[in-house]
Amino acid sequence: MSNNSISGNLISNSDSGSMKKLMMQVTQPVFVIKDKDGLSFVNRIDSRKMHAFVPGLGPDGLGDEGFKRRHSIKYPYIAGAMANGITSAALVKTMAQSGMIGFLGAGGLSLEQIEANIIELKNDLKDKPFGFNLIHSLGDPDHEMATVELYLKHQIRKVSAAAFMRMTPALVYYRVKGIYEDSNGKIITPNQVFAKVSRIEIARQFFSPPPEKLIRPLLEKGLISQKEAALSKHIPMAQDLTAEADSGGHTDNRPALSLLPTMLSLKEQFMKKYKYEESLCVGLGGGIATPESAAAAFSMGAAYILTGSINQSCIEAGICEDVKKLLCSAEQADVAMAPAADMFEIGARVQVLKRGTLFPVRAEKLYRFYQACNSFEDIDEKSKQEIQEKFLQSSFEDAWQSTKDFFYRTGNIKEIEKAQKNPRHKMALVFRSYLGQSSKWAIQGVAERKMDYQIWCGPAIGAFNQWVKGTFLESYTERAAAEVALNILFGACISIRVSMLRFQGVDLPSGSASFKPLKKEDILTFL
Repeated sequence: MSNNSISGNLISNSDSGSMKKLMMQVTQPVFVIKDKDGLSFVNRIDSRKMHAFVPGLGPDGLGDEGFKRRHSIKYPYIAGAMANGITSAALVKTMAQSGMIGFLGAGGLSLEQIEANIIELKNDLKDKPFGFNLIHSLGDPDHEMATVELYLKHQIRKVSAAAFMRMTPALVYYRVKGIYEDSNGKIITPNQVFAKVSRIEIARQFFSPPPEKLIRPLLEKGLISQKEAALSKHIPMAQDLTAEADSGGHTDNRPALSLLPTMLSLKEQFMKKYKYEESLCVGLGGGIATPESAAAAFSMGAAYILTGSINQSCIEAGICEDVKKLLCSAEQADVAMAPAADMFEIGARVQVLKRGTLFPVRAEKLYRFYQACNSFEDIDEKSKQEIQEKFLQSSFEDAWQSTKDFFYRTGNIKEIEKAQKNPRHKMALVFRSYLGQSSKWAIQGVAERKMDYQIWCGPAIGAFNQWVKGTFLESYTERAAAEVALNILFGACISIRVSMLRFQGVDLPSGSASFKPLKKEDILTFL
């Protein structure tokens, strides 16, 4: 074969070192030529000599272009909202400054804390994209509405809607308020909802227009205008929906390989049904922790990816160093399901780290007692003593007084009144108080409560730790969230390009397709 038809260096398919470098040049195409000596690789060639071809693919080429344009981001990557400020202002800032989106974990924070974070982020980020969490408050709809009013007041244009089992007045109010038609008749929706769901019946609600039964009361109260009510019939509750697979925190442990295709199919069904002006987008969260998992998500059609568990171990995460150390040593099997504080009575569960903490075991005991007993007094004496001495670390009545004080401070008097009439509900509130505080002890690093730390975490953390073993990202002191994200996206590009070669019958030498994390500045030399 004549070399004058080739520009660039020929690389034999037995040269794994050179092959690895070639595959890392992700923005450059790769051509495979075949001659009497076997296969060789080059970055430019006469098409008549070509055996296989892979186009250039950088991290900014992944995902859905419309999604990236709509949210003014470079990369299709979201740092998900982890409650109680674990997804902190610092984490949100670094994502925005790196061409991605972060959602501040507003769930569990007071309105004053949320507002302080809003002011900080708006001052520091200006027009860069960011958002806040809006978690469904099953037992306190007034707080949910107050949070929405705060977001509207400060013009927070993106919210991550989590734990919703149905549409609520507050969520509908947020979505509909301010919509209008521009001079070309296009409907503009200033407030964007990113839904996070794992069940198809809830996804249907988010892909549908706001329910008329919730629009009508908002109109009657004067919260929205006639025009906003009329236009609401032509928009979905959420333009963007994250299919939440086996994640940390609230999860149904759904397998991503079946969940994402289901949600993508549903998206097409609702686009056809309602003929929305803008395309619906489906992303994937839960289990995303390595280049291969990100590549799989994008290859299946995800518009974007969302991470959670791995971000918690990063420098910017709002959680104590002891927890970050535990997370950095976790393996995939070191997680368990435990009762959730916010929906304790209905049996909702969250996925947490079990390594280094007794929380899952203790929380499960409390839920079993709640199921079996009508009041705390009905529990056997030995178990009552254990709960008071080891779990509550106070008498039940002292714990109840602290619980009452909390509800008085938050203005949720209804819960207190209900508990005073119903001993079982009183027991539930005290047990919920333990569960709720356990996550805050983990955030604050309360040393004497280390065995009670509630650390929301999915098996993704184990996959991530295995991937970064032996690299600079093995230590939590080096895990910068944006650098982690860029490594996952860059590695996904390599993984996708390798797969494309394999689909064309090209076998690569051992080790040439693997990718270990690099410093951000080193990755940028390839882009």
